[in-house]
Amino acid sequence: MRSRLGIAISVGNLDLIECGPAAEEGQPRHDHIPALFYRRAVAAGDATTASTTTTSSTTNQKHRSPKVSRFNAKVRCNYYPLPLREAERIRNLLQFPAEPFSALDPCVGDGAAFAAITRDSSARRYGIELDAYRAEQAGPSLTKIVQGNCLETHCAVESFSLSFCNPPYDWALAGNTRERLEAVFLNHIFRWLTPGGVLLLVIPAERATDCAQILASHFKRAMVFRLSHPESVRYRQVLIAGVRRTRREREQLRDREISEGRYLFTTLGREYERLPELDDTCDDRYAVPTSGPTALTFKGLPLDELEELVANSPASRQTARILVPEPTVIGGRPLTPLHAGQVGLVACSGLINGIFGSGEERHIAAWKSKKVMTKLTEEEEDGTTVIRERERFVQELSVVFATGETGTLE
Repeated sequence: MRSRLGIAISVGNLDLIECGPAAEEGQPRHDHIPALFYRRAVAAGDATTASTTTTSSTTNQKHRSPKVSRFNAKVRCNYYPLPLREAERIRNLLQFPAEPFSALDPCVGDGAAFAAITRDSSARRYGIELDAYRAEQAGPSLTKIVQGNCLETHCAVESFSLSFCNPPYDWALAGNTRERLEAVFLNHIFRWLTPGGVLLLVIPAERATDCAQILASHFKRAMVFRLSHPESVRYRQVLIAGVRRTRREREQLRDREISEGRYLFTTLGREYERLPELDDTCDDRYAVPTSGPTALTFKGLPLDELEELVANSPASRQTARILVPEPTVIGGRPLTPLHAGQVGLVACSGLINGIFGSGEERHIAAWKSKKVMTKLTEEEEDGTTVIRERERFVQELSVVFATGETGTLE
């Protein structure tokens, strides 16, 4: 009976649709605009020139809104891996010591970008990753991997010589207020850098405003580059590099210098097109200092272990029959042969959904009921048009063939 029904369905009057790989969405092209190195000469007292340049740019250039929407971030699970080509360019910004040193990536992902940035060095690589699968991927390339939330991980201050941070692009709730995760991550990890340690921060240009206070107060030699890879251009990513100041240097800072430094970062969203691109070569490299080994301590809940234990817990067994009921299985042969009308009723009710046929006619069939509305237009004797709506239920059959073709029949 199943074979006959399957053949009848597969050779019926179906509107078959060829199933092929979806056309890849074309990446947006990016015009390379040459520009001078975007950097405020605060130490040289060139604040007037910087202010004039920014005012002129703001007047002539229209501000564009960020392209990282909250919905898009949730779809990607806030995972924006750095393209390896950009990681190789960042590597050219750094000058590593011959002695061992400690480097950190608080959002290490699969570890590919972090490994490219610290290649050909004696780095002890420490990483933190929330996703268990990506943490497992990154494990072999790291000295130490912590699978958990970075904000629930603790470390001694001034432990790392280098920190590469590509944080999630999203909002975080803090009491009655909201904060950007870029600023929350930076505020959590920047103290782990030693004085003279190098920070590499990759964020959307518009989000530099949220990090402006920390960057202006605690980092010197701040340099900003525009990433040119199509995936980076799509999210308007920039690289902010800087060296952490010593306590003495922070105490000697004047309020005017901090204000001018903050202004630099708050205008990155408007100045994005004028930023210099990160090049393959760099004459003024960042010297990474040496540092000893350190330890990362995770104080959060082991969510993956708890998830595995929940299935065998008494509470799960008691609630499973309500929350996860077992599907009703209908089996056996009918007492008498079914006629065509009975077969139709059984099929439309979904009792014989499944796999039918063989070879190229092998397919999966699934029936469901849905409500449709029919509009009837009637014209009265006086010329008035009356539209009547009638709701009814129809049965819909969806078929997916082994060849990749699909069909729908109502």
